[in-house]
This record gives sequence, structure tokens and C-alpha cells, in this order.
Amino acid sequence: MLFSILIANYNNGHFFIDCYYSIIKQTYTNWEVIIVDDGSNDNSLEVIKKTIGKDSRFKLYGNDKNRGCGYTKNRCCEYANGDVLGFLDPDDAIKSNALEVMVNAHKTNKEAAIITSNYELVDLNLNIISKGLNATAIPKEKSYLTYGEGALTAFASFKNEAYKKTLGINPLMKRAVDQDLYYKLEEQGNHVYLENFFYLYRIHKNSISENENIFKARYWHYYAKKSAYNRRKANNSEIDNFSNNFFKKYESNYFLNRFENSKNNKEFKIKLYFLCKSIYAAPFHKPIRKIKSLLLLIKGRI
Repeated sequence: MLFSILIANYNNGHFFIDCYYSIIKQTYTNWEVIIVDDGSNDNSLEVIKKTIGKDSRFKLYGNDKNRGCGYTKNRCCEYANGDVLGFLDPDDAIKSNALEVMVNAHKTNKEAAIITSNYELVDLNLNIISKGLNATAIPKEKSYLTYGEGALTAFASFKNEAYKKTLGINPLMKRAVDQDLYYKLEEQGNHVYLENFFYLYRIHKNSISENENIFKARYWHYYAKKSAYNRRKANNSEIDNFSNNFFKKYESNYFLNRFENSKNNKEFKIKLYFLCKSIYAAPFHKPIRKIKSLLLLIKGRI
């Protein structure tokens, strides 16, 4: 099996050397690396080109301008030739046996569309800070879409044939791209979770999930979940713990959080919009909190 390691880069070339060494040290050797640069304005391209040299296993492409995560990861998949694909961020790294174990797991679990594992948080020098706590197996007949006790996390790999049956990565999405992809893959086959800690997730000021970008990501997480909900509803998908009531509450909570985060906004219409959307989504979910918020907003106290 050919394994395609997919790297979407934007201004992270200075971290790429660690990523590179973690790849070439893999115990499994039948791999290729697809790198797509998203219009970096630092020296990323220069660093990456110098690092990979003339190694034909590495293939480097570039966007004509900065187009965002969804567009770039979509292109990574388009260029991939592997039987199994997996994303690796250029500022992160993987353990030396990650590919070998993943490939064997895909061979053993032929019905698996996606196989995930666990991660470790590391500092700038790849020293371990802590173990990942969110990764989990999704119980049989349960859905990642509504299973709230855990998540699918990196290192994740998926069969190319399963990916090609989906709508693909949405090129318009700016964040929550992996989450959206996992929902789509879950609809094409089984999910298998490995307890191995394969992925080294580096914490630094530009980490999307570890700073102020969390607030920006909320919309895209909502968008990914709503898209999956609508897609499965249209296909009459029968998945345990997947219900219309669940999503109404989820949507209501999303807009209620947006309302509460907009209290310092001077625009009355914006605050009213978020609160009304929350009420409309699920009128009887947290009613006292919503009524109180509405009264305070009308009186100008929020």
C-alpha cells in the first residue's frame, strides 16, 4: 500500500525540518509526500525546497495566492496517489512507526474508511507537555456527529477509495476542515481507533486550536456539523443517538454563545440577531436564560 502524507503549509516553513525528519525516519518506506503551499509570505518555499532537495518522494505545489485551509487540503487530496492518505501539519511531527501501524491496521480492517489515533502536545523543541485526552473510539452504531464524550484526532488516516466516494474536502471552509472530513468518511465506512500516541502536536502562537482563533473556529465547527446533519437527513441515515432534537439544541447553543460573546458589540441588531436565532432553533431549550437575555437587551443593559 502506498501511503500519501499530505501537508498543507502556510508560513510554517521554519518548523518543517522536524516534520521532514519524522517522515524520513519512518519504519514503513512505501510513501509519498504531497505538499501544497498556500501562498506563504515568509521563506517557507525556500526552506522546504532546500530541505527536500531532489528526493522524488516529495512533491511540492503552490496556490496562486492564499486561499485557505479547505482549498489547500482539497488540492493535497487531488494530487495524492496513495491507497491510504493522512494529513500532517508542517509544524508537527509523527512517531517513527506511525505509517507502519496505520497501514497494517487498514489491511486488517478492510471495511474501515478512517483510522484514528492519539496525540501528544509538545513544545517548540518537541518535548512532551502532556498526553492528548480527547481521542476515543466511537461505540458501535454511534455517530461521531453526536457522540459528545470524545473526538476523532490525529494521527488520522483514511482510504483513498472511501474519500473519493464523498463530496471531498470543501474548498470554501477556512477551519474545522478535518472535522468536516471525518463526518464524511464516517458515512462511507467504519471508524477504527488505535490507542497509540503517534502524533506530536506542537503548541505555539500560531496554533489554530490553541489561541484566539478558537472563537473564529466556532462558526466552521457549527457549519461542519450542520452540513453533516443535512446530508444524513437527506439520505435518511439511520444512526443511533442522531436526532432532530439533538441538532436543534446544538444550533441553539451555538447562537446563544455567539450572542454572549457579542455583548460588548455596540450593534444592537447583531446581538438581537444571534439571540433570536438561538430562540428560533429551540424555543424551549434554556428558556429562562433566553427570556432574561432578551429583556436585558431590550432595556439596553446588555
